[in-house]
Amino acid sequence: MKSPARTARLDAPTSTRAGAPVRAHRMSLHPHSGGAAAAKLDKLVAFAKGHRRALVLTHDNPDPDSLASGVALAWLLGELAGVDAQVAYGGIVGRAENRELIRQLKLPVVPVSRVVFDDYDMICMVDTQPEQGNHSLPKRHFPDVVIDHHPVRAETRLAAVADVGGPIGATSTVVVEYLRASQLEVPPSIATALFYGIKADTRDLGRHTTPQDVEAYLWLFPRADKDAMGQIEHPPLSLEYFALSRTAIEKAEVHGHTVVLPLGPLYAPDMVAEVAERFLYLEGTRWSLAFGSFEGDLYYSVRTTDRRANAGKLIREVIEPRGGSAGDHGTMAGARLPARDLSPAAVKRLSAAVVRDFLAAFGVKGRGVTHISGRPARRPRRPS
Repeated sequence: MKSPARTARLDAPTSTRAGAPVRAHRMSLHPHSGGAAAAKLDKLVAFAKGHRRALVLTHDNPDPDSLASGVALAWLLGELAGVDAQVAYGGIVGRAENRELIRQLKLPVVPVSRVVFDDYDMICMVDTQPEQGNHSLPKRHFPDVVIDHHPVRAETRLAAVADVGGPIGATSTVVVEYLRASQLEVPPSIATALFYGIKADTRDLGRHTTPQDVEAYLWLFPRADKDAMGQIEHPPLSLEYFALSRTAIEKAEVHGHTVVLPLGPLYAPDMVAEVAERFLYLEGTRWSLAFGSFEGDLYYSVRTTDRRANAGKLIREVIEPRGGSAGDHGTMAGARLPARDLSPAAVKRLSAAVVRDFLAAFGVKGRGVTHISGRPARRPRRPS
């Protein structure tokens, strides 16, 4: 059942199409109280009602948070504004859990290769921003709507509707506030996707978690499909997954409190994040850096246990001067560095230079290296 029609209007509901974006009235960047959420929803719906078809774009190689917030936003636009909305992503969905999320919940998402951008008169961006560089929006287009929990970028302020920034742990949390304000009955598939989006991005509410994330998580829990969640969190794993795990163990280099994981060719670019996350559990590790190549580009993922650190700022300082794109914040971050026009020797030199810069940024002193696969096994202590 749809909620009553909303009457709030924008001062200037101007769509931004090819060419220079037009500044329009936009909502406050991060108010998160109930009343503010209703006001944000009113403005979004009023703007959307002036359009026919919307494209909701996730970041490339999307994670659960990006997929869930995109699908939920598309559903909300259809229910409240009567806008036909399509969710699309660049790159691939590589991690087994993410593929299972789409399969189990039958999420209506398509590769961006199947999108004709000129067929849409409204473009939305979730869990990423125009300047971020980790999306597949052509330069001749500019998003009308940007919803993201990462720190605000300058160009985002030009979007007609921007709900960006704040300490929120997941973009799914931001979208949940819209859903709650709408008073619509949320389908179990969308509730489950959003629940998993928050769960994955905050590592079970243990990382970058705010009261808003906790509240959204608890609101979604009774609405989520628990059987589907079990399948999503424990999917079948491919031979390539185990081969990459072996590569990570064999090539891992321990530099004091840092583990570096040169993975070589990747079967899916988002696997660098999984490997970096997994090796952060290595005893004595404060930083983990995983990197590998996919279709000619280099992909990096950084994790840290130091809550005072800003991995997003660090990775941008290392990668962006070299022409790459980087994002995220706090204790986790990722980046992509174009390298497809370089020779193998040049790629090797570039990789070595990037690793040196990362080690310096991590505060690693000296060049002592331990290879995990070469460590002698610990002998059990004899009983006294």
